[in-house]
Amino acid sequence: MVKKIGPYLGSRPWVLGLATFLMVGPVAPARTLTAQDARPSSATPPQPSVQLQIDELREGQARILRELADLRRLLEEKTARRDSPIRPVSPNPAPGAAPIPIAKKISVDIEGEPFRGSPGARVAIMEYSDFDCSHCARFVREIYPLIDQDYIRPGKMKYFFRDLPGPGDANALLKAKAARCAGEQGRFWEMHDRLFATQTENPAPDPMSHALALGLDVDKFNACLVSDRHLENVRLSIAGAKKVGIYGTPAFLVGTVGDDGKLLTVTKVLVGGESLAPLKAALDELIATPAGR
Repeated sequence: MVKKIGPYLGSRPWVLGLATFLMVGPVAPARTLTAQDARPSSATPPQPSVQLQIDELREGQARILRELADLRRLLEEKTARRDSPIRPVSPNPAPGAAPIPIAKKISVDIEGEPFRGSPGARVAIMEYSDFDCSHCARFVREIYPLIDQDYIRPGKMKYFFRDLPGPGDANALLKAKAARCAGEQGRFWEMHDRLFATQTENPAPDPMSHALALGLDVDKFNACLVSDRHLENVRLSIAGAKKVGIYGTPAFLVGTVGDDGKLLTVTKVLVGGESLAPLKAALDELIATPAGR
């Protein structure tokens, strides 16, 4: 079910067009044009016609429907619960995270993506997550701090993040865009942390309140949200998850980063984040393996 996006939609230009249409008064009676009327005027330029505003409104509505339809198509090709803590792949999966068999070598382009950790770290995790997923929020609260303490802060690994919003979940999509827009001002991870920390507090997200709390330039932030320029990145993230068989969150690609820092070679895919043990085992194995093997 598509949730209301909240105050964000009110900032779209086509919504303002609708408000303008509703405020138009009665049309004045027609009158005969005079020579004076034909002269060029230096007055205020004519406003867009009512029909033009209606057309812009319809176009905006159609665009949103197309965007949601694309996201649904990517995520509904296989039935899976967005919040499933474990995706079973064996009769007795290990608690906390279930491995997905890798049929072939997987390489993921990570050039330019935000990460936490040492730039020179060879081992990395790519998390697929959803800002509206309760299991993802629990992972961020309970498991991630342990990974940060044992692996990220000591410089042993890099930690990447990609979006996998639920099908038709407009709120999750808005939050994903908000984090990326904050990233334009160097505050991606701060927005990431706030969105998960306040997940249960605000059913209808209010990105602007987070932007203000983080001290962002709110005009630039709002312009970014309205532009939808990060929507394609979210689509690509969803498509990438589908290619490796990920349809639930949280999910993790574990592997090593090439010498040029552009590619992540995946050695293990895990779904579920209730326990540190499966992730720890995968990380320790890679860290203990000499480079180049």
